[in-house]
Amino acid sequence: QLQASGGGLVQAGGSLRLSCAASGFTFDDYAIGWFRQAPGKEREGVSCINPSDGSTYYADSVKGRFTISSDSAKNTVYLQMNSLKPEDTAVYSCAAAFGIVAGLIKIGRSMDYWGKGTLVTVSS
Repeated sequence: QLQASGGGLVQAGGSLRLSCAASGFTFDDYAIGWFRQAPGKEREGVSCINPSDGSTYYADSVKGRFTISSDSAKNTVYLQMNSLKPEDTAVYSCAAAFGIVAGLIKIGRSMDYWGKGTLVTVSS
């Protein structure tokens, strides 16, 4: 299972770090992705990582502002979010897919595990 945490209320320009703790499966065998869904909008992929080799991928909207990382000793993936904008406001969820990905995980791909979302609110 996956447990996402770290959301909250922050002013524009601020930072937050989200965590996604995994349990019950072999962490390095899976790609882990962060997704977000804003009110009234479709879910979108934000970033993903292959913990086995550290390769990372980002949506254009967050490149240069967000950094994804993983700690295999703690079975945890982090999403460091800097220079936050009001349009980053959304419920952020993490999910795991078996295998290695070669790019941002596409919406609609069947994921093996989903974590409960954490709300990020960025005020202007």
